[in-house]
Amino acid sequence: MRLFNKVAIIGTGLIGGSMALAIKKNGLAHQIIGVSRHKNTLIWARKSRVIDKGSQDLSIIQDADLVVLATPVNTILKLADTVVKFINKDCIVTDVGSTKKEIVSKLSKIFPNYVGSHPLAGSEKCGITNVQADIFKDSLCILTPTKNTPPNALKKIKSLWEQLGARVVFLNPDTHDRILSFVSHLPHAIAFSLIGTAPDKYLKFGANGLKDTTRIALSDSRLWVDIFLSNRKNMLKSIESFQNNLSRIKSAINKRDEKTLIKILKKAKAKREILG
Repeated sequence: MRLFNKVAIIGTGLIGGSMALAIKKNGLAHQIIGVSRHKNTLIWARKSRVIDKGSQDLSIIQDADLVVLATPVNTILKLADTVVKFINKDCIVTDVGSTKKEIVSKLSKIFPNYVGSHPLAGSEKCGITNVQADIFKDSLCILTPTKNTPPNALKKIKSLWEQLGARVVFLNPDTHDRILSFVSHLPHAIAFSLIGTAPDKYLKFGANGLKDTTRIALSDSRLWVDIFLSNRKNMLKSIESFQNNLSRIKSAINKRDEKTLIKILKKAKAKREILG
């Protein structure tokens, strides 16, 4: 079922490009426009039929009835003031930013039909060449409406994500950022720190355990700097919580306290089993 006529996706990387491909595959729009700073990205996306048209010039988004901001957090915040000059007031605007408080606060004031989105999908790989049409299938997408979010815009964005295969839940921006600091942002900080801690000369002995626990350290550094800094207060709290838990293990090891160590590890194992 077609939801939109012209969809403009600003930022045709992994998530933006996958959205374009999924929207096209599911017949949810008549035309899909891509905007990127990189000419080669647009050439690849056009040749691979991920988008119908592409440009490095934002003016191409004129007449779009849906604009998706799929860039790093700081770029979303910077682009908003320019994007509003090219679209009409009826255009629905959403984003896929991994933090929401700053983005929702600014964009809800600029765009009358703004709905914040955060699809919990993706991988450590990035770029248009890694797009997947089914990347959102069986995933979770968080929407962060405010009391001023137009019901019709919210309904259409909810329907969009559901038709892309995601299960949609609603959270307010503050709650979103607090939760994600623990379940997404902290794991990335730990992975970066963990691989950074291992001496280079030992890496040749690293097996699947190290590879599995540090896979997400392959993620885009620019993207994660923006996420960490835009969610600074929550990140500091989650890191402190992690340090406290690690200190408990350190203390038990130092004291040769086998009983406490078993208790800590069993509790962690049971918690991990919840994830499936």
